[in-house]
Amino acid sequence: MIERITRVPLRQIWKHEARDFTTWLQENIDILKEVIGIEILNPEREQSTGNFNVDITGEDISGNSIVIENQLGKSDHDHLGKVITYITAVEAKTAIWIVSEPRLEHINAISWLNESTEVDFYLIKVEGIKIGNSAPAPLMTQIVGPSEEAKKIGSSKKIKSERHKLRFKFWEQLLEIAKKKHKLFSSISPNQYNWIGATSGLRGVNYSYWLNQDRISIKIYIDRGKDSDDENIQIFNQIKKYQEKIESDFKDILIWEELEGYRACIIKKDYSIGGWKTEQEKWNKIHEFVTDKMILLEAATKSIINKIKIKQVAHR
Repeated sequence: MIERITRVPLRQIWKHEARDFTTWLQENIDILKEVIGIEILNPEREQSTGNFNVDITGEDISGNSIVIENQLGKSDHDHLGKVITYITAVEAKTAIWIVSEPRLEHINAISWLNESTEVDFYLIKVEGIKIGNSAPAPLMTQIVGPSEEAKKIGSSKKIKSERHKLRFKFWEQLLEIAKKKHKLFSSISPNQYNWIGATSGLRGVNYSYWLNQDRISIKIYIDRGKDSDDENIQIFNQIKKYQEKIESDFKDILIWEELEGYRACIIKKDYSIGGWKTEQEKWNKIHEFVTDKMILLEAATKSIINKIKIKQVAHR
């Protein structure tokens, strides 16, 4: 005969969390090795960390500190805060939070901590079970744990965050210079993206700076939105009619791109003089150079753009 598993309320097995469950776990610490694969040595209860007592502290086989926080109930912010406080106080490399009901927001928080810190965080669900008429037993299940993938995701996010901060700072300093020279970008704020743009006065036609790690471009970017391919090409062609004059006024050759397979059209100039990864002490020289070039580009094209006439095309 095959027996069925039935759930047993945890408080029927361990009436008091600290006296009963924590004591039992200290004496049976090997159960955690079965769940998360870590051998915990020298487990001690109620170790003081200032104004708090850690439920259980221990060490891994390398001598790194481990903290364990027990909660026979729904996970809550208070216990999450304790876990973080404890790892800071004892400089733990591993944190284990055992709860009976892990809430989604805390599952997500532990996942984020695994991505964002060097500490290994485990969230474990504990249940009480019986098989037939057997004595009650604990069933522990790992809900969240560290992984190489999580650490790689965290590292990638950190790199992305640093890139965003640098781009914001780059644009902030560029706009400070640009606004002193002309009005085109006077109402534009810095952002974390790889471009910033200002309207030419004609809808869908923008003057913009585009930024890479080691280069920067100035562009007239033409895109009037969904189903605007024909209008974009009309605008592009009307500007291109004056290519020779524009390039003469701009004092340089431009790249004219009627992008096949794409909606937008672009008129641009690329400069390999540095980008957001360039040493910051060199940024000012880049900003001065490209803002002067943007002034020339606007001066060479503004009057032409103002005269553009768009023939409306009926869309089926």
